[in-house]
Amino acid sequence: MGSSAARKNIADSASWYCAMMLLGMILLGSVRESVVAGEGKAVKGNNLREGPCDEIYVVGEGETLHTISDKCNDPFIVERNPHIHDPDDVYPGLVIQIISTRQS
Repeated sequence: MGSSAARKNIADSASWYCAMMLLGMILLGSVRESVVAGEGKAVKGNNLREGPCDEIYVVGEGETLHTISDKCNDPFIVERNPHIHDPDDVYPGLVIQIISTRQS
């Protein structure tokens, strides 16, 4: 019985260790430092992420599928949006689906 209790204690300790490591990794991943953007304003939080696009994206003035693809890191915009018949004919207000290939 002593051996069984020792194994249980080791298993409990290991699970607590793993849980604390996981919690630490989650916290470290969510903490972001403030940086100064090119125009001198501070940027914090989710504004630092590399792919600044939501899953549903509304095309803005002067944007093309190429610029949106580069900005959102989604090379398959046309394939995922069957309502786009001509990739050169996008207009402000067009709603498209974005799935970034960049890992967070």
